[in-house]
Amino acid sequence: MLAVGDSVPDFCVANQDEEEVCFRDIRGRWIVLYFYPKDNTPGCTTEACDFTQSLPNFTTLSTIVLGVSPDSPLKHRKFIEKKDLKITLLSDEDKSLCKAFGVWRPKKFMGKEYLGVVRSTFLISPDGKVAYAWDKVRVKGHVLDVKEKLEELSK
Repeated sequence: MLAVGDSVPDFCVANQDEEEVCFRDIRGRWIVLYFYPKDNTPGCTTEACDFTQSLPNFTTLSTIVLGVSPDSPLKHRKFIEKKDLKITLLSDEDKSLCKAFGVWRPKKFMGKEYLGVVRSTFLISPDGKVAYAWDKVRVKGHVLDVKEKLEELSK
């Protein structure tokens, strides 16, 4: 997994509207890049709704919030419409972004091991480096933790 101080790799992936979002175009601002397993599942829905509800706080701090999962742009669009989300969701269908950040890892569920997205969040500074990282995120209270860390680091 990328660690504090690591440079963020260049990436270009489609958002929910099938528009390309490239790191080179958004670099220079604070970015919250959070990885989650799947649209419309309980934890992922809570996290997306929490980020949407707190979006004005992040916008005030000139910060972009981007969610990433292996779901397609169409699934993201349906998720956004169903839950009235205001954040941008990035589609990483080939899992290249998940692998670049080190969040595509072995997981266990009901005794079975498989590869999947380990819920993780990266706070990226305007200079393109990881300023803070959360691994194996617990959803409850997470968005507040991210906001507080951003306020602390962006001073």
